[in-house]
Amino acid sequence: VQAGAIPPALEGRDVLATAQTGTGKTLSFLIPIIEGMHKANATLAQKTPVQHPGQRQGSQGRGKSPFALILLPTRELAMQVEQAYRNLSLDAASQAALVVGGLSEGPQLQAIRRGARLIVATPGRLEDFLRRKLVQLDQVQILVLDEVDRMLGMGFKPAIKRIVAALPAQHQTLCYSATLESPVTEVVRDYLRNPVRIELGSVLKPAENVRLQTFEVTTDKKMPLLEHLLRSEKGSFLVFVRTKHGADRVAKRLSMSGWNATSIHGDRTQAQRSAALRSFTQGQHRVLVATDVAARGIDVAHIAHVVNYDMPKMAEDFVHRVGRTGRASKSGVASTFQAPEERGDLRRIERALKIRSEEHTSELQ
Repeated sequence: VQAGAIPPALEGRDVLATAQTGTGKTLSFLIPIIEGMHKANATLAQKTPVQHPGQRQGSQGRGKSPFALILLPTRELAMQVEQAYRNLSLDAASQAALVVGGLSEGPQLQAIRRGARLIVATPGRLEDFLRRKLVQLDQVQILVLDEVDRMLGMGFKPAIKRIVAALPAQHQTLCYSATLESPVTEVVRDYLRNPVRIELGSVLKPAENVRLQTFEVTTDKKMPLLEHLLRSEKGSFLVFVRTKHGADRVAKRLSMSGWNATSIHGDRTQAQRSAALRSFTQGQHRVLVATDVAARGIDVAHIAHVVNYDMPKMAEDFVHRVGRTGRASKSGVASTFQAPEERGDLRRIERALKIRSEEHTSELQ
């Protein structure tokens, strides 16, 4: 996706990319943004009069307005993208502002007032800042809509519309989505001009380097089976459950059995979610138990094993979960726990995705 998106983005073209998760799309929009900033800052520096000692920097000063805006569906994703930008950008004049809900707005506003050249935001908090006239976007030259299908699914379409209305009429748009269903095609039609189309693999199919396996198991045997997998295989485990209560229950039972496990779900505070994700990423916890909504912000370099402890409801959820492993061409394993009465549900998902899992009968029945 980088090879496909970066060259036209550097030329100023709009880009529409669909790609499986883990294909490196973050760099495919950060690199053009950083290149564009360098050019814009150099041009701005040439136009800015030389200041005399003691002279205050006026409104023509460098870096007063955001050059680029990145919109993402969750604060975890926004935090990861902002961190990736800081790791890449060596220009102190091109600071970034993280604008997300769930965190104190004071530091976010300070970063904007200091002249952040990049805003990385979730639509809700940014729209609130716009409504209160706390941020101006009339100089933005590059807009990135990342995981736009998930933003629309979370009800952010009106917010996105109002945010785009605050941008200059002429700006570049880079749009990334896992699917091109009708709500996404409307966004493409409304906000992109003659985009370069990039499609990397099938977006509604797990990566080929992920081994899919299914275990038919009764509910009371799920935990022993999970512990059996933990004993037999190496590496980190991301375990998906259906409910917040279930996430806490599974993580607690694993911890009581001696496994390093933690959980992430919507009822945990932002500090707790960040701490759980950080400890999992750094290897302090081998197992992270998550609900689907909370896991949308998880972008960990290598997760060895994904476990569908509870069956996903839809084919798209299956792809999203399984896509957390096998990233960046690494191999991975995805195990689905299927109760006998759920055979039909799994078959429907497999038919929709044109896949077939290796079937195993649990020895723990």
